[in-house]
Amino acid sequence: MSLSTLARSGSLLLSICIPLAMVGCQPKASNTSLPPASPDKPKIALVMKSLANEFFSTMAEGAKQHQSQNSPQYELIVNGIKDERDLARQAAIIDEMIAAKVQAIVVAPADSKALVPVLRRAKLAGLVVVNIDNKLDEEILKAESLTVPFVGPNNRLGAQSVGQYLAKSLKPGDQVAVLEGIRTSFNATQRRLGFEQAMKDAGIQIVDSQSANWETNQANTIAASMLNAHPDLKAILAANDSMALGAMAAIKAANKTDTVQVVGFDNISAAQEAIRQGKMLATADQHGDQLAVYGIELALKLLQDPNSIPEDRETPVDLITAGSLPQ
Repeated sequence: MSLSTLARSGSLLLSICIPLAMVGCQPKASNTSLPPASPDKPKIALVMKSLANEFFSTMAEGAKQHQSQNSPQYELIVNGIKDERDLARQAAIIDEMIAAKVQAIVVAPADSKALVPVLRRAKLAGLVVVNIDNKLDEEILKAESLTVPFVGPNNRLGAQSVGQYLAKSLKPGDQVAVLEGIRTSFNATQRRLGFEQAMKDAGIQIVDSQSANWETNQANTIAASMLNAHPDLKAILAANDSMALGAMAAIKAANKTDTVQVVGFDNISAAQEAIRQGKMLATADQHGDQLAVYGIELALKLLQDPNSIPEDRETPVDLITAGSLPQ
């Protein structure tokens, strides 16, 4: 064998060894093969709504805890917006995550329609996308030829159960009002429909229904107006606990704490305390500390098996009352 041939052989051997450095470069035993190098951990971006809302900060903490317990499996990037209505910022965050080359996005969209185009860009870039909390609009998804699995509770049934519990303390013909979330959000619509169904079944009259955009301060202002316009109001049904807190403040200011009841949705700590103190009747627990975790687990499954068919997953939602809370 010539020196030049030996040199070429040595170069070839070196070029083989370098990429196999992590698994060794030893002679291969007969009928065996070297294991493939372990792939890098996938990066998963969790993109949420307002982190000023305790529900979403609880969701973030649950996700961080899950990642710390499963750190060999994935890395987690947590993002949120300051205001529930800041759709432009949430879309910009998703674009930033695409540019950062994360492998998956788990998103709780602030709007069921407006976020679809940017999520289409994410899918076209090869990212796995999982929708949690607030379901994306099915018609818009269809128009964009997009399939995104939804992981979350049945908001309509959850709100209906809260409304049914309230109805037990009212009588047919009583007047109530509803504080809605952002009207272009699927979960806001579903909760309103659940409240309406429960009141209709019980013969209770909804005399006012307005959006407070999930915000406490807006809810306080609107609830005060409702109480003034409808002096016989017996209850306010709020589509989340943040708005329920605003309604309770308005009721207190109107000196109607003993005559106007409040229910909510989300089971944040302030609502739990209000229920224990008798200031709020009930709420719904959609297990915010686990909701992002459910989405992350589905994203990991889809990353591990790209050929698997993404399917929606319905998660638990439970009625919370004074009787179900630990004292």
